[in-house]
Amino acid sequence: MSDGTATPEDDRLRRWRLVLGGGRADGTGVTLAGDDARMDGALEKLYGAAGEEGRSRRRGAGLGDSAPSVARWLGDIREYFPSSVVQVMQKDAIERLDLTRMLLEPEMLDAVEPDVHLVGTLLSLNRVMPDRARESARAVVRKVVGELERRLAQRTRSAVGGALDRSARVLRPRRLADVDWERTIRANLRHYLPEHGTLVPERLIGFGRRQQAVKRDVILAIDQSGSMAASVVYASVFGAVLASMRSLRTSLVVFDTSVVDLTDQLHDPVEVLFGTQLGGGTDINRAVAYCQGLVTRPNDTILVLVSDLYEGGIRDELLRRVSSLTSAGVQVIALLALSDEGAPAYDRENAAALAAMGVPAFACTPDAFPDLMAAAIERRDLKQWSERTA
Repeated sequence: MSDGTATPEDDRLRRWRLVLGGGRADGTGVTLAGDDARMDGALEKLYGAAGEEGRSRRRGAGLGDSAPSVARWLGDIREYFPSSVVQVMQKDAIERLDLTRMLLEPEMLDAVEPDVHLVGTLLSLNRVMPDRARESARAVVRKVVGELERRLAQRTRSAVGGALDRSARVLRPRRLADVDWERTIRANLRHYLPEHGTLVPERLIGFGRRQQAVKRDVILAIDQSGSMAASVVYASVFGAVLASMRSLRTSLVVFDTSVVDLTDQLHDPVEVLFGTQLGGGTDINRAVAYCQGLVTRPNDTILVLVSDLYEGGIRDELLRRVSSLTSAGVQVIALLALSDEGAPAYDRENAAALAAMGVPAFACTPDAFPDLMAAAIERRDLKQWSERTA
């Protein structure tokens, strides 16, 4: 079927043959050749009988027992499949064939397709990574972080900066250029004079002048438990972007059973990520207690807790602390995930308890996070925002 005479039916059977994997049970009767055969071989090593057996073997399985053979396989899938498919296959290979330890070898890191999931895996290996692999790992992480910053930074600065300007409305704008005409017209509609076809603005609403002073304090508290790997990556990137805005004072805290303040590293999200330690238990109460100590202007503070809310600490004390923060005027938001991975697993009882206090708890995609921060700065109803966005 590689001579250009294949019919649509032939192509359909060829595709089914690649999906079903051959053998007497597939029913297609198709024999593959050329690139199709090589694609089928790459799929067989991961999803075929050898790949299934690999779930119970220590490592290698259908890909062989050496890093070079795995590196060759990684090169094959990058040649025959698009980047988005390669990322899925890499993630499946790490999970199904237990290749995690091989990622400590530089030749493996040079062959992989960098993505958020791979960064999460590398961060979980950070403490056991040999020096010869560390620079390769940093290069992978830096490439992914750079791509995320290019994708998200400008939109975040635009959305948050606009919200900060709108939140600084004044009722007596000093200059015509400072008048918010849309809101001024809406507020003065009752003064419309139909006989003259005009509106007399009794009250002007304007934007406050741009100031260099800090207008909001943002505290990002990030759960380091293993299930939050992608969220840790995205939150670190957003933390660096927010920290670059002069109108915000941004703090970044990561936690498991202990708490680490990484605010002084926010200029470099790669350093932030290598300062985390994925895995282990979770003490959200201790983290919130630390964040509570960072609050100096409650009414101008936004605390974003990125966690699946599985609490290993003192739950009742955690809820009392959150209640105290909200009563003081702090805007607390619980993000069950900050990733593209869909609905996360989370502690529903704790989420419901927070919601009862007026603390919204929902998952958020990275693309929606800039608008979320804008809504928080303008003190819009975040429950309604999350429902509308979802």
